[in-house]
Amino acid sequence: MKVEREIAWFSLPFAAGVIAAAYAADVPAVTESIFASSALYAAAAFMACLIITSGKTQCTGYAPILVCAMSLACGLFTGITGHMRAACCPEVQGAAAARLASVGAAMGAHIDTISFSDSVTNAVIKALLTGDRSSLPPETAESFRSSGASHILALSGLHLGIIYMIISRSLTFAGNSPAALRIRSILTILLCGTYTLATGAGDSITRAFIFILAGETAKLTGRHRSTAGIMLASLFLQLAADPTAAKNAGFQLSYAAMAGIAFIFPFLKNFWHYGTQQRQPHGGLLQHIWNSAALSISCQMTAGPIAYLYFGTFPKHFLLTNLIALPLTGFIIPISILVIAASMAGVCPAWLLRTAEAAVNALSYSLRIISGM
Repeated sequence: MKVEREIAWFSLPFAAGVIAAAYAADVPAVTESIFASSALYAAAAFMACLIITSGKTQCTGYAPILVCAMSLACGLFTGITGHMRAACCPEVQGAAAARLASVGAAMGAHIDTISFSDSVTNAVIKALLTGDRSSLPPETAESFRSSGASHILALSGLHLGIIYMIISRSLTFAGNSPAALRIRSILTILLCGTYTLATGAGDSITRAFIFILAGETAKLTGRHRSTAGIMLASLFLQLAADPTAAKNAGFQLSYAAMAGIAFIFPFLKNFWHYGTQQRQPHGGLLQHIWNSAALSISCQMTAGPIAYLYFGTFPKHFLLTNLIALPLTGFIIPISILVIAASMAGVCPAWLLRTAEAAVNALSYSLRIISGM
């Protein structure tokens, strides 16, 4: 945990500073010189943190306190600067980003043309793959919400994680030589980044992409990798790039859920082995069910209170919902991608359409039953 602690010394105070600036009173009108000096102070504080922690495996003495203090100051200046920039300089979408966004819109339009027997299937698949929920019937959207499955429709780490798995497995043909592994990592980052931009680059899916970017970079450079370390580094990078994201519900819920996975899930997962003399790497179906339940409980313990503050509700049947809906979603997304690719090529067989539609119907039916409990 030494690496995670050292990352936390500058990541968490930095995040605290950005969040404090985000929730402070509106920044009054300022001159360009103040804008420039704020950015300069932020850069200086960040460089000081790097200098202090460089070459050390563990900070001792007053160094952690000094790192935390400067990181907090860096976060405050970054948060103020970011909100000033957002107020004074409207964002301009680049041509490349606009083209990628149009690719996402074109994919959604193509999904609408696929000849499923029920248009609800088109709407659910479009929501799962593009985040566009405008075509969902009100009763379907309500069943997702009341059953506690709204997070499935919001593009997040779940969706990009499945896309990442598909891409990684599709590239295994390249081999496992050092050169092949580098090419696979670079292609994975590029394809996941393209999908992130094409679907609008929301806070949750951006966080997931930064996770992938950090993980693949660590793998390429042979550095230490852990869920907690990558989460803390991602928190710092995302807030440094976009300080205004700190107030977004999606950003807060995403990192709260990841904190549960990083710090609570390992303990709950090990309850399965409590009292045993030997840990088995694969405990069969029951252990798999327990791991899934432990994952859902961990996320709800950290994200649930924040969701209640924002939306005033708490899903009573979240555990049942996730045990049923997550495996179905993990099947629907890959098979939907196959359907889209086959239909674009003009060779989509009827059995593939029926399989995808049956999976979507099973998901919708399960959530309707759970929402009615």
